Amino acid sequence: MSLRINVSPKQSLGQNFLIDPNVARNIIAAFALKSDDVVLEIGPGLGVLTLLVQPRVRKLIAVELDKNLATILRAKLAECTNFELMVEDFLKFDLQQLSTDRRWRIIGNIPYHITSPILFKVLEAKQVVRDMTLLLQREVAARIVAEPNCKDFGILSVMSQALANVRILLQVPRTVFSPRPKVDSSLVRWTFTDERSKQIQSEAVFRQSVRRAFGQRRKMLRNSLKDFFLLDRLSNSELMMRPEQLSVEHWIDLAGRLAMIETD
Repeated sequence: MSLRINVSPKQSLGQNFLIDPNVARNIIAAFALKSDDVVLEIGPGLGVLTLLVQPRVRKLIAVELDKNLATILRAKLAECTNFELMVEDFLKFDLQQLSTDRRWRIIGNIPYHITSPILFKVLEAKQVVRDMTLLLQREVAARIVAEPNCKDFGILSVMSQALANVRILLQVPRTVFSPRPKVDSSLVRWTFTDERSKQIQSEAVFRQSVRRAFGQRRKMLRNSLKDFFLLDRLSNSELMMRPEQLSVEHWIDLAGRLAMIETD
């Protein structure tokens, strides 16, 4: 049975409300909450996930841009002392203010059109985030978990896998949203770890080299990177490779050598 929606979704904000309570419960089960967790929800909307998260955790902050939805949500959770609602744009929200004795867990059913900015924002604030579980367009989810040497392997793949262990938890059909989107969704989790990230010499160089190369992914590295880096420490075989041919580990190593040239 689907939940009834009594508000008009705003297309400008990319609102697609989750209306299936069974799917909502499956998402919360996959999130695996504990009573001492501190959680931030991106775009709670009408609170379908919010109402399931709040009684299960120590602290829940919800960041909602839509003032009308914020009013509805505030009324639903008015008596909850562990809940805080921030009425603002998540892309302008200062994640550093979340620093506590525990790293935060992030959850959200996010607008498809700002998926990449949201992901990059959280990736850059990984030191205060334990994990992130998001409903995404299925095609984007495939890119995030993609392996090298395929067309889906790109910037999101390298940046995500360098900083976190990523996996798809659930496949979610378009029929459980209102209004119904044109694509299906996937529930993806990033569990942040320093397993790979501790090898990154300079995050700035790593980000720039990956972005520059995949921005011209049809070109060999010698052509896509030559205007931005000295390539003295790259072998001829590397210079003739295209960005999707390098593994995440190879990208970390390559960026480290580029960073060393920058500091010499």
